[in-house]
Amino acid sequence: MSNRIKVALIGNPNTGKTSLFNQLTGLNQKVGNYPGVTVDKKQGTCKLSKNKTATITDLPGTYSINPTSLDESIVLKALMTAHRDEKPDVIVVVADIENLKRNLLLFSQIQDLEIPTVLALNMADQLQRKGISIDIPALEKELDTKVVLMSARNNEGIDDLKKIIADYESLKVHSNFNELAQKIDADYFNELSSISKEFTAYEQWMMLTKKHNSLLSAEEKEAIEPFENEIAKQKKYQHKETIYRYQKINTVLKKTYYVDASKATDLRSKLDRVFTHKIFGYVIFFGLLLLIFQSIFDWASTPMDFIDGLFADIAEFTKAQLPAGMFTDLLTDGVIPGVGGVVIFIPQIAILFLFISILEETGYMSRVVFLMDKIMRRFGMSGKSVIPLISGTACAIPAIMATRTISSWKERLITILVTPFTTCSARLPVYAILIALIIPDTKLFGFFSLQGFTLLVLYALGFAAAIIAAYVLHKTLKIKNTSFFVVEMPNYKLPSAKNVLFDVIEKTKAFVFGAGKIILAISIVLWFLASHGPSSFENAEKSVVKNVANQELPKAELSKKVASAKLENSYIGIAGKTIEPLVKPLGYDWKIGIGLISSFAAREVFIGTLATIYSVEDDGEDITTIKQKMASEINPSTSEKRFNFATGVSLLLFYAFAMQCMATLAIVKRETKSWKWPVVQLVSMGVLAYLCAFAAYQILS
Repeated sequence: MSNRIKVALIGNPNTGKTSLFNQLTGLNQKVGNYPGVTVDKKQGTCKLSKNKTATITDLPGTYSINPTSLDESIVLKALMTAHRDEKPDVIVVVADIENLKRNLLLFSQIQDLEIPTVLALNMADQLQRKGISIDIPALEKELDTKVVLMSARNNEGIDDLKKIIADYESLKVHSNFNELAQKIDADYFNELSSISKEFTAYEQWMMLTKKHNSLLSAEEKEAIEPFENEIAKQKKYQHKETIYRYQKINTVLKKTYYVDASKATDLRSKLDRVFTHKIFGYVIFFGLLLLIFQSIFDWASTPMDFIDGLFADIAEFTKAQLPAGMFTDLLTDGVIPGVGGVVIFIPQIAILFLFISILEETGYMSRVVFLMDKIMRRFGMSGKSVIPLISGTACAIPAIMATRTISSWKERLITILVTPFTTCSARLPVYAILIALIIPDTKLFGFFSLQGFTLLVLYALGFAAAIIAAYVLHKTLKIKNTSFFVVEMPNYKLPSAKNVLFDVIEKTKAFVFGAGKIILAISIVLWFLASHGPSSFENAEKSVVKNVANQELPKAELSKKVASAKLENSYIGIAGKTIEPLVKPLGYDWKIGIGLISSFAAREVFIGTLATIYSVEDDGEDITTIKQKMASEINPSTSEKRFNFATGVSLLLFYAFAMQCMATLAIVKRETKSWKWPVVQLVSMGVLAYLCAFAAYQILS
C-alpha cells in the first residue's frame, strides 16, 4: 500500500519508547521475531490521517548503533538491510529530556545513515520538576531536523508527532559524518567511501567496523579487505569519532539546553538509599514478593472457581444437547476439559504479570538488579543475570534470550543453564491446584495466607536452586571470565495504566494461545489414546458386567467401573501401567505418570492431561470440575486420597526442579549453538527432580 509508511522507533533504554509505541498503536500490536534471530520484534499499526497509515516497529533499546550485545546488534541489522524496501521510511529517535547528551549520541549516528529522522523529546511533563528548559526552535536549527516535545504517558505531543511522520518526505536528510571523517583521517575515509556507490560513507564505515559486509558485492568485499585487517586503526578512529560527536553535542546543548539545579528535587536519591540499602533493600524486595503471592491466591480464587465451574457446565450442557457418539465424547472428555485446564489459570497469571509490569514501570526493577549484583558475582553471574531470572517468572524462553545483554560468555552460559529453575508461568497452574489440594486455606498470624506463603517458598526454592547450580557451574566450567557491571538507574515514575494494561494483555494472551494450542492438540491425542485400545479394551466392559461381584451394583457405579476398566486397557492405560513401577516410589500412579510424560511438551499440560483422563474415566455421568476430580481421586491400595500431603509435596518438588519444556531446550540449543548444554540441563534437572520427589514422598508418607 503506497499510503502505508514504515516507521522505526529507536532510543536508549528507559526513554519511554514502549509508552510511545503503545500510544501510537493501541492494541493493534503483534509480536514476532526478527528474520533469522530469536529476539522479540514488536510491530503495530497507527492511523495518521484519513488516507495514511503507519506500520510502527519498536526496535530494542540501545545506547549506540555500535552494538556491545546481540540484542543491540538488531538495531544496526534492521537499518542496514540488503532489501531497500525493508528499510524504514522514517526513524523516530526517542530521547529522555534528563539525559539528552547521551541520547543525542545515538541520534547523531542514526542521522548519518541518511534516513529521514525525527527527534522525539519524551517526558516533557518532567521539565519543570527537573528545572530543565529547552529552546526547541534553536535545537531544530542546530540538528537540522524536526524536534517534538512530548509526554507519552500523558498523551501530549502525539498528534504533532503523527503529523510530522505523515509528512516525512519534507524532512531534511542530513549527515555530519563526512565532516567528522575529514577531521579523523581524510585520505582513509575518502578511499573507504569510494568502495561502494550504493551505500553512504557512514554505512560503509559501519560495515567495516561491525563485520557486516555481507551486503557488499564480491568486488566490493575484495576492495574493503585491506581495511578489515587494520584492527588497531579501526579502534583508534572509532574512539576519535565518539569524541568528535560529543564535542558537537556539547556545542549544541550549550546553545539550547539549560538546567537550573536549584529547582530540581532530590527525591530519587532518598528513595535509592532505601531501596538499595544492604539490609532494608532485601527486606523490601522479600516483602513485595510476599505481597504478590498473597494476591495471586486471594484475588484469583473467586474468578478461578467461576471459570472451573463454567467449563464443567459447558461440558455438561454439550453432553445433554449433542447426540451420543465419538464427536460428543471428544468435545466433552477431550477438548473442553483440556482447554479449561488452561483458561482457569488466566486470573493468577494475569495478576503475576500485573505486578511484574508495575515494578518494571516504576523503575524499581533496575534497583533490584543493582542490589543483587554483589550476591550474583559470588555465584559466577552478574547483576544483569537477575533480569533473565526475574523474566523467567513469565517464561524461560524470552528470559534466555534476554541473556544476550550479558557481555561475558561464561556469565551468559551460566545464566542460560540455570534460568529454567526459576518458577515460570507454566508451573503456576500446577503449583496452584496442588497447593489448593494439600495446603489448608488458613491465615498465618491472622493475615498471611498459608497457601500464598507456600507459593512464595516454591518460588524461593527455584531461585535458590538456580543460585546453587550457578555456583557449581562457576567452579567447574573452565572458561575465562572478564566483565564489568553497568546498569542504568531510571527515574522513579508512577506506572502508566495503559502500558501496564497492554503488557498484561499481551503476555497473558501469549501464554493462553501458546499453551492452549499445545494443550488442545495433546488433549485430542490423549482422548483418542484413552478411548481406544487393543482387544482387551473391547472386552473390558463384558468382563466387568459378567463379574459376579458387580452384578448388584447401582447403574452409576457400574458405569464408572466399566469406564475405569476400559481406561486401564486403552493405549494410554497400557503405556501408563508400563511406566508405573518407575513413578510409584514417588507416590504416583500410572495416570499421574502419563501427566508427567505429556507435560514434557509444556509443564502446564499436566493439569489438562489429568482433566482429560479423569473425564474419560468418569464416562461423563457426573461432570465436575478438575479440582473436584483430583480431590476425590482415591488410591485403591490405601483407600486414602491420591493427592494427599506426601504425594502433593512430591509433585511440587518434581515440577520445581524438572526441565519439562521442549521449547526451552530448543532455545538453549540455538543460543549455545550446541546440543550438549540442553542435554546437560534435561538430564541433571531430571535426576535432581526425581531424587527430591522420591525423598519427600518416602519421608512424609
